[in-house]
Amino acid sequence: MRASDLIDQHCSIARPASLLGDRWTLVILRQAFSRTRRFEDFQAQLGISRSLLADRLGKLVDAGILRREPYKDAVRTREEYRLTEKGLDLYPVLMALREWGDMHMAPEGAPIVVSHHDCGGEIHARLTCDRCGEEVGPRDAEVAVGPGLKQPA
Repeated sequence: MRASDLIDQHCSIARPASLLGDRWTLVILRQAFSRTRRFEDFQAQLGISRSLLADRLGKLVDAGILRREPYKDAVRTREEYRLTEKGLDLYPVLMALREWGDMHMAPEGAPIVVSHHDCGGEIHARLTCDRCGEEVGPRDAEVAVGPGLKQPA
């Protein structure tokens, strides 16, 4: 086993990146958060091939991020795709990625603005300390070995 394999095996960034790290998976998730549920709608909105879409949706279902739910159209029973709790937990990740893209890759300004339904304020991705509630950045953080890191035998 290579050292990089060991790092990836125990890395909480590398593991999700192996599932979510391609363009299509992220935009499928973006659409799912925008309440797209049906295969045909994903395909029409994204311009993705049927086979590639089926593959990515299948991987997201297998990973427990989306679930299939039957629905009946005029002719037959079909399936739609809905975010699971595990999938909904990706919302802050997509919001942070969107915000980073707006800041660094959208010189004309943000193509969309996400606002709070109740008050109309703009929503931002922020990291806070679970003890004091203060907003934190990389200079405020310390990294330590966690309980999930298993040392090689």
